[in-house]
Amino acid sequence: MLPGELYFALESQAWTGGMGFYDPNVDDQMAARAYLLTTEQFSDIAAQEMYREPGAKMDLKKVLATGRAEMGPGRYETLVCPGYLDGHPVLTFTAPWGMGDVALNSPSANYLRHLGSGLAEAHGWSSEQIADYLATRPGAAGHWAADGIAALLGD
Repeated sequence: MLPGELYFALESQAWTGGMGFYDPNVDDQMAARAYLLTTEQFSDIAAQEMYREPGAKMDLKKVLATGRAEMGPGRYETLVCPGYLDGHPVLTFTAPWGMGDVALNSPSANYLRHLGSGLAEAHGWSSEQIADYLATRPGAAGHWAADGIAALLGD
């Protein structure tokens, strides 16, 4: 669990519907999944999400020193280090804005199904726990009911 909040905003070209973002400044807990990556692997994934040419090793000094580094103004161009896990820095990327600075947008069924699969694997949550969690995230709340998300996830 990371300090902060998962919210959905903008429009995903791949999934349609709102994209998931992380706001580390909200007083809540966000379910997350961690992978142990090299700097080169993290750099490659971040470059792809930033629509940049992969292959260049990112300079992580600033994000590791301050907890945040804005690499550009776009979505997923802000690096965040919310802490450490087993002695390794936890790094992610999100938007430079906060949850209250952008219009929320409901995620698609396929995107919720994808997130639900990751939550089940990472946290061992039941479909009902996952559905309750996702249905209450800003952007999904008021558009998706927990029972509707649970039906998407199946058993």
